[in-house]
Amino acid sequence: MRLAQVDLNLFVVFDTIYSVRNLTRTAEILSITQPAVSNALSRLRKTFDDQLFIRTPQGMAPTPVADNIAVQVREALQLLNLSVQEGNRFCPESSDKVFRLSMNDLPEALLLPALEEELQGIAPGLGIESHYHSRQDAPKALASGTLDLAIEVPLMSDPQLCHQPLVTDQYVCLVRSDHPVVGDELTLDDYLALGHILVSSRPGGMGQVDAALNNLGLARDIKLRVKHYMVAPLVALRTDLALTVPSRLAHQYNARILQLPFEMPSLEWHLYWHKSSDLDQANRWLRERLLQQQLDLTPPTPINITTMNTKI
Repeated sequence: MRLAQVDLNLFVVFDTIYSVRNLTRTAEILSITQPAVSNALSRLRKTFDDQLFIRTPQGMAPTPVADNIAVQVREALQLLNLSVQEGNRFCPESSDKVFRLSMNDLPEALLLPALEEELQGIAPGLGIESHYHSRQDAPKALASGTLDLAIEVPLMSDPQLCHQPLVTDQYVCLVRSDHPVVGDELTLDDYLALGHILVSSRPGGMGQVDAALNNLGLARDIKLRVKHYMVAPLVALRTDLALTVPSRLAHQYNARILQLPFEMPSLEWHLYWHKSSDLDQANRWLRERLLQQQLDLTPPTPINITTMNTKI
């Protein structure tokens, strides 16, 4: 078999199936029909004289042959992709590209308002779509091109991903300004005596704050567990519950904000992208905007809870 006898588009199909392990999803990503994907897989099987992918309840499982060639196929496609991208110029002023980002509701609230404000001024045709992908799914989405960038804590270790520190922030304790117990200082005994709000995307288990307390042999009293960051301050500002959150979020509210009475690791967010997008002009442009935004970040105008005090 010679390379000239092989349709190189088949390798694009192979790489996408290998990334997402699903023929229907592969068809959606490549904007082709599912029969076309099945036909391409059939031709690949004949080319390599191997099944390559076996249908299982968990998806299309690669055979040892597929595992052996996957890295080389992806590297070859990346080189071809980079060759094309080197010649592409990105003009944000006239582009109507839609960037697809992954982040949870906290970076959405802290980053997207300023980013969208900047884009409206310099690149009004551009669009942003933000949907959260888990740390398990984000590398596959970045590899397949369905995701341009991901903002996550630095726990994704896929060797095909590039990343750069984006935000570092300290945790603080937020209570309502007229809290009946908490004064201008917060001792460890004061903190542990309060009822607390825990923000976690998981239905159970300890959060980062609880892990830090657990290392000291301590535990706090969790009265409310919620999935999203943006609802938690609204609860804290209307109750006696305390909320431990990053400083940038806390300072968006007219509330009493206090230093934690124990050591707590900083919150870190990194900006992730796939190696195949490293030289892509559009991807690089948006990365620069996000990184520059952090250098230019000014304190947000605090939200006055009295304007939100309508009973529901």
